[in-house]
Order: sequence, then C-alpha cells, then structure tokens
Amino acid sequence: MVQKLYVTYNQVHKLCQLSADRILHDFRPNLIIAIGGGGYVPARILRSFLKRPGSANIPIQAIGLSLYETLSSSGKHGDDDDHDGEEAVGTKVTRTQWLDLSSLEMANLIGKHVLIVDEVDDTRTTLEYAVRELQKDVETASRRLGRGAENTRFSVFVLHNKDKVKKGHLPQVMLDEARYLAAQTVPDVWICYPWEATDIDEHDRLAQTQQTQQQQVQQ
Repeated sequence: MVQKLYVTYNQVHKLCQLSADRILHDFRPNLIIAIGGGGYVPARILRSFLKRPGSANIPIQAIGLSLYETLSSSGKHGDDDDHDGEEAVGTKVTRTQWLDLSSLEMANLIGKHVLIVDEVDDTRTTLEYAVRELQKDVETASRRLGRGAENTRFSVFVLHNKDKVKKGHLPQVMLDEARYLAAQTVPDVWICYPWEATDIDEHDRLAQTQQTQQQQVQQ
C-alpha cells in the first residue's frame, strides 16, 4: 500500500511564510514562473509574503508541464502532480502551456531574477526541463533583441523535496550558489495536496488524523 502524506492549505501557507525571507534576501526575484498545476497556489501565497511596502507585486507567469500518469484499468492518463489517486511517474515531460517566444512574455524575462515555483521535487525531471528550456528560450530571445549582455538569473522554490535519488539534474552553478530551496524535505511518500482533493473536509480530517498519530509516536 502506498504511504501518503496529507498536506493542508494552512501548512502550505506556513511553509511559504517560513521560506519568504530567504527568497526575498537571497534570490531577490522580480518575476515568478509557476509550474502548473501544483505551482499555482504556492506561487500566489508566496507573492503575498514577498510584497514590501511601496513596491509593486511581483508578476506571476505560468507554464504547464506534465510528467505523472494516472493508473487505471483502462490505461494511463497524463497529469501534472501528486494526486490522491494512484499514479506513476512518467518518462517524458510534455508541455501543456508555455511562454510565447515571440511575445513580450519572453522579453520580460531577460535580465530578471526569475523564481520558478512548483509544489514538489520528486524525480527532478520536471524542474530540470523547466530550467533548461527557459534558459534556452531566454538566450534565444536575448540574441534576437540585442540584449545578450543582460544576465537572467533563475532560482527554484518547492514546498517539498522528496528524499530520494533524482533522475533529473539542475545546473551545478544554481546548486553552488544555493539558488534552490525546498521548504521541507520529506521521505519518498505520496503527497496529497489540498487543491487535488474533491472533498476538502475529508482531506483535512485525514491530515489531522495523520498529525495526531505522528504526535503519539513521538511521545
């Protein structure tokens, strides 16, 4: 049986709050890219904690990448992130939404400190793809617009990092400069996020039961 970890909206909110100071002072983002669908909610919550008096809200742009496959009796169906149902990690990242290379969306990335946000770092395959392809597209846009001298700096934030051997890899310079941050590292379990729940009351009940059991074990 698959071991599951139930995460509530309150826990997501607090993980973003606890991470905000480091992101603000070390990463200094002026643009957020959320990986859909799991990165949307933490990106929006995080932006509230990154807002400073007198400054504008940090813009959020979105990309969609699919890696997970839902297992069913009729076959496999692609999806983005950890769900409450049974899924398996796929082998190919598929773009479901991307920035338009010829539009202002891509031009606005040039010279920025870009924070990529997702909910979970599982195999790291999706993050590797996102960083690599965004860097490639920004370099192409920079050359086309004659802005090659402007440095675009990417950082990564996830709510949870699964403690496991990764299949994907992030640029070594990103790791050396500590531009990767996971709010919490957890065992290699199935994470059930609240935005995937069809019954939020039952989801929160399961989360509370799980938390109570963990507290009893610690005692």
